[in-house]
Amino acid sequence: MTLTAAAAGTFTIGAFTDHALTVNRLGYGAMRITGEGIWGEPKDKPAALATLRRAIELEVNLIDTADSYGPNISEELIAEALFPYPASLVIATKGGWERVGPGKWTHNASPRHLTAALEGSLKRLRVDRIDIYQLHVPDPAVSFEASIETLARLREEGKILHVALSNVTREHIQRAQKIVPIVSVQNRYSFADRESDFIIDYCEQQRIAFFPWAPLGQMREAHDALNREAEALHASPLQVALARLLQRSPVIIPIPGTSNPKHLEENVAAASLQLPQAAFDRLSALKFPPASLRG
Repeated sequence: MTLTAAAAGTFTIGAFTDHALTVNRLGYGAMRITGEGIWGEPKDKPAALATLRRAIELEVNLIDTADSYGPNISEELIAEALFPYPASLVIATKGGWERVGPGKWTHNASPRHLTAALEGSLKRLRVDRIDIYQLHVPDPAVSFEASIETLARLREEGKILHVALSNVTREHIQRAQKIVPIVSVQNRYSFADRESDFIIDYCEQQRIAFFPWAPLGQMREAHDALNREAEALHASPLQVALARLLQRSPVIIPIPGTSNPKHLEENVAAASLQLPQAAFDRLSALKFPPASLRG
């Protein structure tokens, strides 16, 4: 397998806007470069920095992060490792979900907080404008429209190039589109967790990029199916899972994360793994209960 993210092909994010961004279809998720519980500094900071630099060497040109990863640590490490950034690099970050302790999250998507969160991300990433700024998750205590209107205003001020969403329903996307162009959606999705299938179909229709997280899923029988296909293809289960995502839809841009350069290389190699149609069909035909119904 070829060791370059470019082998996955490209997708143009925001092709329907005046500021299109073309990226290779295998990105990098920078949540795992923080400490345990997504809290604090990583145990091996040199390895985290080396992983980020190796990603660029492997032609990964989309990095996804958030102010809550650490908190702040992920964005700071990205800047430390990569600034000044390559001209082709697109950085997507998020705001609206705070990290208050190891493994603990809390909602805060108020206009005031989102404005402050964006300013913090600009400072930590050492940029004047965020390429893609995502509402991390809708806040049940705040009007969804108020959150999106805040991001639209910040976009008009030139501090955000593109507005995007994370952890949303199709209804959320449609409501947001009435306020501002939405260029990407990030939801949990894998071959064993397909609750966002119809959202992916909507994204295809709208030319919206889809960033899936948790590409392996969490079920033993799902892993067993991956193991069987991986053995036949002389690949790893994660590579098969990523290849299936790439073949599921041209708008999907997987963003697997790791803090280990060798694991990163394994992930990137999946960009050139073409599943035989029979293997893709077998994985796609498997039926699993929705995550919300699993015990």
